[in-house]
Amino acid sequence: MTTDQSSTEKLREEILADAGREAEKIVIRAKQDAEALLASSAAEADRLRQERLDEANAEAAHQSELILATVPVEIERMRAARIEALLETIYEEARERLLAREGFEYRETVITLAVHAIRRMEGDSFVVKLSDADQAVLGDALAKEIAERVGRQVTITISNAPDISEGGVIVEDRESRQVWDNRLLKRLERLWPELRRQIAVQANFVPKRGSGGNNP
Repeated sequence: MTTDQSSTEKLREEILADAGREAEKIVIRAKQDAEALLASSAAEADRLRQERLDEANAEAAHQSELILATVPVEIERMRAARIEALLETIYEEARERLLAREGFEYRETVITLAVHAIRRMEGDSFVVKLSDADQAVLGDALAKEIAERVGRQVTITISNAPDISEGGVIVEDRESRQVWDNRLLKRLERLWPELRRQIAVQANFVPKRGSGGNNP
């Protein structure tokens, strides 16, 4: 081998060695950059995961607060519905007892209903209407008994009406300008709002307040 060839071969080997060393450095740097990138990505992933977790926890807490806030409202709604059902049961029971004329003396009730109406009407001559059955059972003396309890001089005529099958009376003056419907179920219907309030108060369903209105 000549001197020139030897020098060229040596230069080539040095260049290859330098290239190998540089490539090794590049590989090492690439590994380091990759490791740094992986570490950064892992940290970012952890941050994002924690951020999402915090958001989810906050939303869950908010939803829990909303749900808990509705609990008293729902409890009150259910309580009101239960009270309403109980009051409706009482109303229906009262209605059935009136129709069956159970728990009260019917003749006395008819007299009281007629007197109650007449005392609130002007005039001195009235027609007390009963069902055919009641007129037959209660007798002709009913007019006198009613008149004696009114508290002023009045003339009472007993008449029958087919629309009083539920019991009670309808009272009119002679000219039918004043009419007082004291049929049993009609009277219960008028009285029920106040009776309902009183029952609710006595049963502690609602707070006690001042009584309202007169007895119709």
